[in-house]
Amino acid sequence: MNKLSIFRFLPVFLLLVFACDDNFDELNTNVVDPTADDINPVFQLNEAVINMSFPNSVLVYDMGIVQQIITPNSGVLTGANFNQDNRNSTEQIWRNYYRGVIRHTRDIIGRISDDASRNNLLQMTRILQAHAFMILTDSYGDIPYISGGKGNTELILYPTYDPQSEVYPDIINELTEAASALNNSGEVESADVLYGGDIDQWRKYANSLILRAGMRLSKVDPNTAQQRVQQAFQAGVITENSENMVIRHDNNYRNETGRILNATEANNYYLAGPFVTFLQETDDPRLRSIAVTYVDAASGPGQVLGPNGNGTNDPDVHIGMPVGNNDETARQAAAALGLDSFYEFAQADRERVVTQTTPMFMVTAAQNHLLLAEAASRGWITASAEELFHEGIRLHMEKMAAYNEDSAVPEEEIEAFINNNPLSDATALEQINEQYWIASFLNGPEAFANFRRSGFPDLAPNPFPGQDLTSEEFIRRYTYPSSEIVVNTENVNAAISRMGPDVLDTRVWWDVAQ
Repeated sequence: MNKLSIFRFLPVFLLLVFACDDNFDELNTNVVDPTADDINPVFQLNEAVINMSFPNSVLVYDMGIVQQIITPNSGVLTGANFNQDNRNSTEQIWRNYYRGVIRHTRDIIGRISDDASRNNLLQMTRILQAHAFMILTDSYGDIPYISGGKGNTELILYPTYDPQSEVYPDIINELTEAASALNNSGEVESADVLYGGDIDQWRKYANSLILRAGMRLSKVDPNTAQQRVQQAFQAGVITENSENMVIRHDNNYRNETGRILNATEANNYYLAGPFVTFLQETDDPRLRSIAVTYVDAASGPGQVLGPNGNGTNDPDVHIGMPVGNNDETARQAAAALGLDSFYEFAQADRERVVTQTTPMFMVTAAQNHLLLAEAASRGWITASAEELFHEGIRLHMEKMAAYNEDSAVPEEEIEAFINNNPLSDATALEQINEQYWIASFLNGPEAFANFRRSGFPDLAPNPFPGQDLTSEEFIRRYTYPSSEIVVNTENVNAAISRMGPDVLDTRVWWDVAQ
């Protein structure tokens, strides 16, 4: 091409170049995909609510520690069954809550804290976040609290750990302030999946957590415990099953316990002997609602589900698996009890109470009544301890129908059980907390926390040899995730030096030895 031709094309070329630059920013802005600011923050709250649902670590540890559900198998299922440390499990609730709950709540609070029109959503978010932090600190002890979960919002990648003695008062303060700031005349967050924006229900939820937190302090600080329990009682807590804080699951958002027990571990988890025996000895009708035994099952495939299967709900047939067995000794224990195999031990019924869509009850009217029964027994509130005790039992028995209509407890059986179980002043704390143990079935973290706090039920220690316990007879906490030890070394080591060794039987602050 000669020079004349080049000069002829040059104006056209320059025109195209400058034309491409015209409105460049507008043309390269994505107007289709939403940004964080485009998403209604109530949907973020809903995501956080769903992610509050417990991971399968509660099967590996919490439910096994309190001897409700146990497995004889090792590998990924190693945990409370052998009193051994398995950080692949203990890290799950840490990971799920910081990434799936607190990351969202921190972002919501940062986005709407100055928006008066979303005040109610702000307070709802604070309440849910406080609940998540309570479960985390109950599980681990000292945790990243003030700076925890702020990696996205404030780029805090190495959060410091706060002492549980400082975390608990602030959780209670957050709940108190949030409950007070909720405004019945404010915007109704109707898309809220928990209560449809019902402010009165959110306030009762917050007060119920204050009640729970107050009772948690009963050993370490009885005076503060009494004050907080009185505060919650006077303000009003969840008192009816229709008000329960419950996470509802479906085929898109499945119950992790139900998913595991209907998949790879269907034949590996069994109701523990102490739990089944207690229900049988007290003639508790809930055993029929909860349990199934696959008669003559000699193997996993020998457990045949469905109306034509070999499962029975007959409470007289159920035998719980003794605690402290591995695969081999569980077979020996089954043979000694006249069973064909350990596959014939009773299980939580995965067609009724642990399905993949089973609701997960986090805070219930039954639990609140039983905590208030203990408070009344201690003289902290003016109320009838026995009436609260019996109402707590009634509410939990009535709640069984929410799992499955075939788990419903008939009214006449509820009445008979209540009439046969008066509350005795001499054994009130034991009776109340035994019922709390039952009322918290499938809520592993709460059953574990209250067992440590109250000392009831009076369980025999797991006798499995070769345990990782160093000074205690029971597991008292989760160990920290390996990722924290590797990445956030300085801060986690500061927590360990303050709290005690990073082992399963180090006590958290409120779990004072007595």
